[in-house]
Amino acid sequence: MSFLAVLAIALAPGFAIALLIYLKDEHEREPIPLLLGCFLLGVASVLVTLILSSLLSLFVEEPDNTVTGMFVKAFIWVALVEEYSKYIFVRYVAYPNKNFNEPYDAIVYAVMVSMGFATLENIMYVMDSGIATGILRMFTAVPAHATFAIIMGYFMGLAKFKYHRPTLGIFGLAGATLLHGAYDYFLFISFIPGMWIGAFVSLAIGIILSSKAIRLHQEVSPFKK
Repeated sequence: MSFLAVLAIALAPGFAIALLIYLKDEHEREPIPLLLGCFLLGVASVLVTLILSSLLSLFVEEPDNTVTGMFVKAFIWVALVEEYSKYIFVRYVAYPNKNFNEPYDAIVYAVMVSMGFATLENIMYVMDSGIATGILRMFTAVPAHATFAIIMGYFMGLAKFKYHRPTLGIFGLAGATLLHGAYDYFLFISFIPGMWIGAFVSLAIGIILSSKAIRLHQEVSPFKK
């Protein structure tokens, strides 16, 4: 298969999910340049992740390959570091923007950042491991990143429009980290027979919660007629 075909498979899920979330913005859609900017910031968040991971490794010994060690790796070394790398762009770039003027916007911007991250990550995985990995991740890892972002965005929307306290956006970071950590943990302990199923269960739970979060924020839009 040609390089362009492989690249297209790597790019497709992130772009498709970003478009879906954009189209679900039923009342006042966000400016395309701002959304593209958030997507590119998501790409940049991969670099932030690498920097934070390197700093963490300077002060803390990397967890071993035990059930407990994999728990620490999944929730702290991977989930918290990656979600924080995305969160800072949503919180400090999108959150104060004048176009961020309804609760659902928080989900839109969080997903755009997350899909930028997931798309670059997906390209690296597919180029390294091949087309089969790209097809598998199309239905697993990339949608999982979207659910993490939707949960983050849901709480950030509450923080801005219901409670009017930006610091409460940290609950969005916590929710995304917990969901991300659970997904990765079951994959990391796949050396225990059958435990990988837990990753698909956590993904299913994430999809259910995400669908509810989208509906709840759509229902309270100030632009709803």
